[in-house]
Amino acid sequence: MTHNPIRPWRDIERRKSRKIMVGNVPVGGDAPISVQTMTNTDGHDVRATLDQVIRAADAGADIVRISAPDQDTTKALREICRESPVPIVADIHFHYKRALEAAEAGAACLRINPGNIGSADRVAEVVRAAKDHGCSIRIGVNAGSLEKHLLEKYGEPCPDAMVESGLDHIKLLQDHDFHEFKISVKASDVFLSAAAYQQLAEVTDAPIHLGITEAGGLRGGTVKSAIGLGNLLWAGIGDTIRVSLSADPVEEVKVGFEILKSLGLRTRGVQIISCPSCARQGFDVIKTVEILEERLEHIKTPMSLSIIGCVVNGPGEALMTDIGFTGGGAGSGMVYMAGRQDHKMSNDQMVDHIVELVEERAARIEAAKTAEAAE
Repeated sequence: MTHNPIRPWRDIERRKSRKIMVGNVPVGGDAPISVQTMTNTDGHDVRATLDQVIRAADAGADIVRISAPDQDTTKALREICRESPVPIVADIHFHYKRALEAAEAGAACLRINPGNIGSADRVAEVVRAAKDHGCSIRIGVNAGSLEKHLLEKYGEPCPDAMVESGLDHIKLLQDHDFHEFKISVKASDVFLSAAAYQQLAEVTDAPIHLGITEAGGLRGGTVKSAIGLGNLLWAGIGDTIRVSLSADPVEEVKVGFEILKSLGLRTRGVQIISCPSCARQGFDVIKTVEILEERLEHIKTPMSLSIIGCVVNGPGEALMTDIGFTGGGAGSGMVYMAGRQDHKMSNDQMVDHIVELVEERAARIEAAKTAEAAE
């Protein structure tokens, strides 16, 4: 739960769920909502895949998924899992032997649908491998690949069909006394996804993996995901998220974090509050923010920064941020520190100066954390 006694209208009461482990990352319970992405490299190419995993982790990914469709990929997983800075989820479809191989290779989690991998004996083998190697499992229900009997029963993909599919898969695992699982019920339709997740949240205490599947390109998919995931997260539903974009996986991570940051559910890096700009602006706001976003990407310490073009809203926004800059002077603007006017700075030196201020503040915060941990 986020709790703000001063502004209770910002509170989010998170759904109570069981906690499981994906490698060293807790999912569910009182754990922070984790951010995931998925590689899009050739899974046989260990170096290219690892490089992408590392870039995603640097951007803030807590967990990374890799598709494992063949034996060559599961062989490559061994080295990838050994060198990865974050837990790896092996994405398995249909062939149960890939799940066995991925578990043995060091995957922290297997993404499967137990009902799709064959007989009860095969399900038992996968569960045994997961137990032996300390793997969790994600049940991944997708509106685009529902079982034939459910489509015949309901006529089309719908929330009831997706939740019934999920519960059927859960039973297969629970029948083998396996409870280290999370579940997703994804669709590319925002309404269908939201309704299915809302219904699912009422009938299981399993951790929920949120996603709007195949959301689209960077801009359209970001909007779709923000609406769908934001709506559910605001309602307290969701323990881990993946934003599915036809884009670089690093962009998925960035968007995922921005969604969580906007709801106060996670904090990481610099949150920039900036105006859209207008004829009142005292400097080029859009270009300035674009440059600052790029130059401050390396900052992981949570911090707020307001960049406002004029004095209409600038001082008010600066009151609420750690560092602020408000334009309006003749070639200069006002720098605010912790909500207070601090000093003036010329527009042409402003970007370098703000970067320096942010880096100095981040260094002080991290040093204080280190000193506190050492006590």
